Amino acid sequence: MNTIIRKSMLSVAGLAFAGGVFAGPIAHAGTPTVDAKPVAVAVQADKPDMGKLIPHGTQGAQSRIDLNDEQVANVKAIIAATKKADLPERAAVISIATSLQESKLENLGHLGDMNDHDSLGLFQQRPSSGWGTPEQITDPQYSTTAFLKGLKQVDGWQDMALTDAAQTVQVSAYPDAYAQWEQQAADLVAQYWNS
Repeated sequence: MNTIIRKSMLSVAGLAFAGGVFAGPIAHAGTPTVDAKPVAVAVQADKPDMGKLIPHGTQGAQSRIDLNDEQVANVKAIIAATKKADLPERAAVISIATSLQESKLENLGHLGDMNDHDSLGLFQQRPSSGWGTPEQITDPQYSTTAFLKGLKQVDGWQDMALTDAAQTVQVSAYPDAYAQWEQQAADLVAQYWNS
């Protein structure tokens, strides 16, 4: 009985060996073999990392508006001022989200009866609060630089939620309103940072 079991085991092993040989790839003599090496995948270096643009994820429902040419020019001015201040993309996201909330990225002059005190420009900055003259505040480069100067004075702004960083600079009556613009601001920075 031992002999029968032994022969059965060997025949099964032989079938398994034969199955492996015939089921696997068959190399013909003279067929070149291919040296399979991993191929490096090019990462698009011209787009900022969305994880750095929105490090904490968005908070709450997000809003989005279509932008006209003037608003896009203001986005580009905010990005240029951020680069000139030698600040990272995250500072541009905070700045653009703040401007989206304050003015919808429109460089607002005096609005008469609809004006919030003497608030002007992209960030609704007030001459009476020391942000600058009306002419300065309505200059996108100047107003962004003034906002960024305030942001740099906020300890740990890089690690704060967007709405907390923006509110610390702006001191708004609606401190949570900035958060709704974070995704659009990040998308705009990703689109225009290297353009």
